[in-house]
Amino acid sequence: MTQKNTYRVVARGRDGALQMRDYPSVDPLMDHYEQIGVDDCSTDLALRGMPVFRGLIGPMPEGKDVVRYETADVFETLTKEWGMSKPKKRRVRTRKPERPNAAQPAAVTGHEEDASILS
Repeated sequence: MTQKNTYRVVARGRDGALQMRDYPSVDPLMDHYEQIGVDDCSTDLALRGMPVFRGLIGPMPEGKDVVRYETADVFETLTKEWGMSKPKKRRVRTRKPERPNAAQPAAVTGHEEDASILS
């Protein structure tokens, strides 16, 4: 379990663009947001015990050492974009075409030994 050492807040700026701000500790977030609980159910064990803030969605893992929080509108927008994105077309593996002049192996009948005795 790795220790997360960067706290990232993603919000929407006045111009509508996404803005990210990184913090080296959780203390600046505690100053700006009200803590309403702690995460106790994340599948990323390093996030368990991390604070949950009013007005932010998170904590979410982002890479090895980043904890991400998003505002509700950013979370909703990114989730919709992710849901609407079409998956890449998967290439279907096909068999190599058989060559028409390829020698076909003889069928095994179980009587090969008899044929060698007779000759």
